[in-house]
Amino acid sequence: MDQAIPPANSGSTIRVSVWRSAGPGGVASGEGRFEAFDVPRQPSQTVLDVVTHIQRHLDPTLTYRFACRVGVCGSCAMVVNGEARWTCRTHVDKVSQDGTLEISPLRNLPVIRDLATDMSEFFDKWARARGQFTGTRTRKEDFAVVSPSSAERRQVDLGIECIGCGVCYSSCDVVEWKPDYLGPAAMNRAWTLVNDTRDQAQRERLAAVAGDAGCHACHTHMTCTERCPKHLPLTSAIAGLKRVTTRALLKGEL
Repeated sequence: MDQAIPPANSGSTIRVSVWRSAGPGGVASGEGRFEAFDVPRQPSQTVLDVVTHIQRHLDPTLTYRFACRVGVCGSCAMVVNGEARWTCRTHVDKVSQDGTLEISPLRNLPVIRDLATDMSEFFDKWARARGQFTGTRTRKEDFAVVSPSSAERRQVDLGIECIGCGVCYSSCDVVEWKPDYLGPAAMNRAWTLVNDTRDQAQRERLAAVAGDAGCHACHTHMTCTERCPKHLPLTSAIAGLKRVTTRALLKGEL
């Protein structure tokens, strides 16, 4: 839904530097530049409000992505003053530095244009980590039930809340150093399925996350956990995969 931003009710402004692409590439590529805008300050103003004001009132060519505006879809994630964040849930008052903001696209992902990144690689890695559920029951059978109190279910109570925003992937140093690394979100997804007693592709999944680009490549910097907007224990999920794959290897199952 198109929501108009109300006019400024004070004379104060914030100086906003926004990444503008000169071609396909993010900040690290150098193929572009930061462009400065003065945006009116508003009470309870979010970073997404700022970007939307620029696009609607100052430069209609600015490209960015958003949908829900309430922290459900994750599509508005960008790098704000050096850290990946949901812009719809990030208030300017909490992140502005001396009345300024610097906004750029997510790191570790190809840039389509300006602040919009191509998420294909991110989700392709979910598939490589065997992030799809593989059950055995047909539509003619009763639903398989997982008890909410089971040990396996409790281990992934938080992990299943991931919405695939890409903040952890953008924040991960290992992804930057090792581009084929599956990344925290893909392995969190694998961990939730490893603990799903209904799933029938466990050996294939463990083999997928035990390789050179999998869980053992994680350096346990915990940046993914620190930056996750939903406060998911991503590092713990990866550590769980390390334990499970190591046991499977010692048993000769991998």
